[in-house]
Amino acid sequence: MRKIPNFVLLRAFESAARLGSFAAAAADLSLTPSAISHQVKELEEVFGKPLFHRLHRRVSLTEEGARLAGGLTRVMNALEAICSEVNLAPTSQVLSLYCSPSFAAKWLSPRLGGFAQCHPEIAIRLTSASEPLDLISAREVDVAISYGTAVQRTGIQVTPLGKEHIVPLCSPALLSTKRTARQLISELSLIESQLSRITWRDWFAMNGLTTTPKVTQSFDRAALAISAAVDGLGITLESTIFAEKELARGELVELGKNEFPRVARETHFLSVRSGEQDIQKIQKFRNWLTKAIKSNAKTS
Repeated sequence: MRKIPNFVLLRAFESAARLGSFAAAAADLSLTPSAISHQVKELEEVFGKPLFHRLHRRVSLTEEGARLAGGLTRVMNALEAICSEVNLAPTSQVLSLYCSPSFAAKWLSPRLGGFAQCHPEIAIRLTSASEPLDLISAREVDVAISYGTAVQRTGIQVTPLGKEHIVPLCSPALLSTKRTARQLISELSLIESQLSRITWRDWFAMNGLTTTPKVTQSFDRAALAISAAVDGLGITLESTIFAEKELARGELVELGKNEFPRVARETHFLSVRSGEQDIQKIQKFRNWLTKAIKSNAKTS
């Protein structure tokens, strides 16, 4: 027999831990705050130690509570995913996909409609986070697309998705007929994309610029850096695949396109578990993704 506390108590605790209050957990589970409080207290009695610090109108996790909450949330997410698959039509297949945020938002999501048209029998369940995912631990995920690097270990097959061009991008409103691109990039504010494979300092050195980069803003997402550039707040150094819509609409231009050599780097990586690459739904997604990226590369 499994030595697991009552599921009702665990569910109440996980909700309170995730939402940060008993009141929010009560609304989440259609219970009263008093009921949540009693269930959490009962769970604490089972473990013989406090799981929350009770503060005014809110709660915070103890060290033991935080350890329990992290594991429980992963279990609940996996349980929710399994239940979702059961609810789908018998002929449907679910492909669980984990993807880096900017790639998901700026490139992949706008194209998933095309995948659905080609493969209507496969439903995509997409989750997004910036950290590379270990597919050996996260068995509920079929395919991972990571940015910058990927988890390299026995049992995981990693494939680079091709080189991307990383270039200086800015609003056309910042261009000046009186200044060259080299002058502008030395004088204007620079936007840092914290996870970019190329830093401004690297780029300045590659192009023989001896001035110190004037980085005035820093973002942890490429999508945010691109948005700031569209708003005219400065020049960002980013992959053209993230900015394809903005470039096509004329909201951004590549600064010094005929003056500065383009930097190409392998930036995104596709990971699957070894031995699962020939599973039909994974194979179909992989083939579609590879074809879509090659097509995109020809037009960028």
